[in-house]
Amino acid sequence: MRIGSYDIHPIDAGGFALDGGAMFGVVPRPLWEKTNPPDDRNRVTLATRALLLVSDSRRILVDTGNGTKCDDKFSAMYRINVRPDTISGALSAYGLTPSDITDVILTHLHFDHAGGATVKSGQTVTPAFPRAKYYVQKDHWETALHPTERDKASFSPADFLPLRESGVLELLDGEGELFPGIQLLLLHGHTRSLQVPLVSDGTTTLLFCSDLIPTASHIPLPWIMGYDLRPLVTLEEKRSILKTAVAERWTLMFEHDPCTEAVTVNEGEKGFTVGKRIALDLTLPEKP
Repeated sequence: MRIGSYDIHPIDAGGFALDGGAMFGVVPRPLWEKTNPPDDRNRVTLATRALLLVSDSRRILVDTGNGTKCDDKFSAMYRINVRPDTISGALSAYGLTPSDITDVILTHLHFDHAGGATVKSGQTVTPAFPRAKYYVQKDHWETALHPTERDKASFSPADFLPLRESGVLELLDGEGELFPGIQLLLLHGHTRSLQVPLVSDGTTTLLFCSDLIPTASHIPLPWIMGYDLRPLVTLEEKRSILKTAVAERWTLMFEHDPCTEAVTVNEGEKGFTVGKRIALDLTLPEKP
């Protein structure tokens, strides 16, 4: 897919699993297990799908997956499936290396989105993309530094403090255009000041949903994660964005859906539903 001056590519940053009940909140298991079958520990399989935007002057990565700093206990708990070369291998398909990335937009600092922002060598943790500038909302940065007891487990300081120490962090203050053709929208239901990129050339528009709508199963309004700090805020944010997505024929890209990269959305008697399923990158051969 190409939008304006950007080539759009999905980047496989590895897989993991989370508790199905937490992923689908008040939705009963007999409903969500039809499309998201759990394992014997009630965990559903999820992707960490990053977004790569390539123009003549920039190579932008949106989110970075879990990374490879997790210890064995943590990896087993969340069934993390990522190798040291997972992201570099995905980038190499486009002739890029981590050193070629110019900018990293972190939608928020939960471990499954920011874990791959840094890498560990011995006892030293450094930025994984050494020539990139990293963008985080200031308000969310403060949330990550001072989390509540409820969401403390979602943040790992090793994922983001080295960015500040290395001088590559840029804190943003509010939504708006970050680069030509790329706007950041702010959402506050899942966590404070989650920033989601909206890529548009006036004709074609793609929204990287992050954790507002983590999978295609979460398109219906009541399907909201138990992880969201303010689920009623999420409900209204979803309603507003989905109405616009239908009216303006946006493509929605999912970060955590293991099978579906992106979709269009319909609205009818049953509310919002998945329209057309879209494979974003048709330049590479399909995986066997």
